[in-house]
Amino acid sequence: CVNMTHFRIVSDFKPTGDQPQAIEKLVRGINEGRQHQVLLGVTGSGKTFSMANVIEATQKPTLIISHNKTLAGQLAQEFKSLFPKNAVEYFVSYYDYYQPEAYIPGSDTYIEKDASINEEIEKLRLSTTASLLTRPDVIVVASVSAIYNLGSPVEYGQAILEIGPGMKTGMAAVMKILQKMHYERNDIDFKRGAYRVRGDTLDIFPSYMDQGYRLQFLGDKLEKISKLSVVTGNTKPLSGSQVIYPAKHYITPEQRVIPGIKQIEEDLESRVKSLKSSGKLVEAQRLEQRTQYDLEMIRQFGYCNGIENYSRYFDGRAPGEPPYTLLNYFPDDFLIIIDESHITIPQIRGMYNGDRSRKETLIDFGFRLPSALDNRPLKFDEFMRRVHRAIFTSATPDEYELSLAGSDGIAEQLVRPTGILDPEISV
Repeated sequence: CVNMTHFRIVSDFKPTGDQPQAIEKLVRGINEGRQHQVLLGVTGSGKTFSMANVIEATQKPTLIISHNKTLAGQLAQEFKSLFPKNAVEYFVSYYDYYQPEAYIPGSDTYIEKDASINEEIEKLRLSTTASLLTRPDVIVVASVSAIYNLGSPVEYGQAILEIGPGMKTGMAAVMKILQKMHYERNDIDFKRGAYRVRGDTLDIFPSYMDQGYRLQFLGDKLEKISKLSVVTGNTKPLSGSQVIYPAKHYITPEQRVIPGIKQIEEDLESRVKSLKSSGKLVEAQRLEQRTQYDLEMIRQFGYCNGIENYSRYFDGRAPGEPPYTLLNYFPDDFLIIIDESHITIPQIRGMYNGDRSRKETLIDFGFRLPSALDNRPLKFDEFMRRVHRAIFTSATPDEYELSLAGSDGIAEQLVRPTGILDPEISV
């Protein structure tokens, strides 16, 4: 199912003004193995078009990080129109509204986590990871959501369902696998991440697509697969094998659930003991009660509210080890472009500390186990260690980016494609 398409720009325009020399310098830097470069381009000089030309010339999967959702959306649209034959994905936080869990000791106020998830954005996030695992020509436009905890790419990539006409498999076996991939059976409301059964027909609506699959069985054989239009119900037969990816990013293999629960219980016991010895009896009781309730939910349903706070146990990570993020889904040799780097870099740098201070309060007052600290964004140095080839683009790059690139690594784009210069200003 790998599509060996190359990056190819479809546009009526060619680079002009200062663009050709800037593109040539950046491409040369990448080919020479330069790790950091800066594209210093005035507003309106066509930095986006230059970046598209760099991607086309180097043919590397690319992650573009922007500092806000709206700008990321605009960039994704622009890249989609420039690369219509390639996979251009949009990866931002899927919350329309998000109130993180917090505790304010001064007024003894506990604020429970409250969030409303945007299903369309969740579809786009899952589409991003599915594309990264199936094809080489992927451009992902992301917000700082790219440095936050995401399930393991190995577990996600292994928990797939590959089906093809003529396969010897029964409907019950396929349904069992779908259940493990977090698909829900829903025969009435057929929505993303659901499947439904009608006689010997099984319809699946993948969480990352706008269309579904119809599987028709004959006894213990999958006789026919069709593409299904979810709105009209029309079908189009498919001949080759198809791969269906999980409905959620967090996939925990069964063999890790029981050891994970055991480890949580051990950590709970030692933490309760330590709280009691410090005279924090209320906190100890609160922690025990809350954690036991979560464990019971995990045992019964395989899920609990705030399960991400236990992600370290189920990912098999050691305390303090960085979480899996979108960066882990990219191949080793990828290009990262940091848009408006003078704002985006400080934003990436600030994420970890803000998250940690809120969680430390929750842990001190018995609302969470210390392992909650490991459900976190990447620290800035962890992020920079994963960046092998970066281009920082900005009209006003900061000292930090300029020092990383050095004088040889700065491509300037001052003349606009229209030939119009900034007016002279006398102060």
